[in-house]
Amino acid sequence: MNASSPPRKQQIPVIVLAGFLGSGKTTLLNHLLRNRAGNRIGVIVNDFGAIEIDAMTVSGQAGSTVSLGNGCLCCAVDASELDTFLETLTGPAARLDVIVIEASGLAEPQELVRMILASENPHIVYGGLIEVVDAAEFDATRERHPEIDRHLAVADLVVLNKTDRAGHEEQTRIQDVIAAAAAPGRPGAAVIRATYGRIDPELLFDPALRPDGEEKARQLTFEDLLRDRSEEEAGEDGHAHHLHAAYDSVSFTADVPMNPRRLMAFLDSRPQGLYRIKGFVDFGVGDRANKYALHAVGRFLRFEPQPWGRGEPRRTQLVLIGSGIAPDALHKELADCRENAAPAPDATQDAAHERSMWGVLRYVQRPDDDA
Repeated sequence: MNASSPPRKQQIPVIVLAGFLGSGKTTLLNHLLRNRAGNRIGVIVNDFGAIEIDAMTVSGQAGSTVSLGNGCLCCAVDASELDTFLETLTGPAARLDVIVIEASGLAEPQELVRMILASENPHIVYGGLIEVVDAAEFDATRERHPEIDRHLAVADLVVLNKTDRAGHEEQTRIQDVIAAAAAPGRPGAAVIRATYGRIDPELLFDPALRPDGEEKARQLTFEDLLRDRSEEEAGEDGHAHHLHAAYDSVSFTADVPMNPRRLMAFLDSRPQGLYRIKGFVDFGVGDRANKYALHAVGRFLRFEPQPWGRGEPRRTQLVLIGSGIAPDALHKELADCRENAAPAPDATQDAAHERSMWGVLRYVQRPDDDA
């Protein structure tokens, strides 16, 4: 990695989007581009001709990159070029917030995940493997593509699409099959039911926060028109509320530091259906100087120590997102991870506190990891 290219302050999540022909993954991708919550999205595909992105009809193509408008980009690559294009898309000039890799024709989804996790690019972080499944053609797809069970086993989130064409009992049966496909020793993927690929983008990434206000005052865009049309088709009440109702979120705040060993035990035994965890953790005497940004997607876990701001309240703030989870039970489990009492103001780290942080530090990316 070029030593003159330091990691950007916020790493860019790289999401792998997979699914067999007809599952609706391109429809889902278009939905994300229309409802991007202010984010600039980079899309990586194998072949422009193999995927129909609505925004391409209003953009020009330059070589292997297409501008989708509103700062979004699309690149056509093959697997051997993936690292090179990730380097380009995470550069300051691209100014992207999220990257989505549309897996068709590039590589097996699990291979793409391995490439992302093994990447030496310090600007990216794994954002999850999403498998889109056609609820109406699930059994037929498994007959044609038995490898789908392998994909489901490693997926972090399964979007059970086209549920308007499958009854409730059939959807439940498919979810049981998905749960049974889970790899040994890990819970099954979170499952979200959807029609026309419409899922809440906040399941996958956070809304963009732009201090310069560039998203507040701008002309009406093609994206706005597409979104308005979609909302009209969904009915007068819109579909945002219904999308959010498809999953649960749990907010947790603690003014008492978290016990590192207890929290790691909780994270190591995350229940089925829990897809994302994000926020900041206060480990008290375990590390007085830093709060720890927590990023978890599926079984992936990363901590990043960040200095406390001057006068910043010392507290833990977490948000957990999933489907079919028990919010009250999760909140109680997190509450049980707190230290028994707040540390004395003059308490300092001793050998016992240092050892208690070892489990956390295993998930901190060291500078030499990028070399």
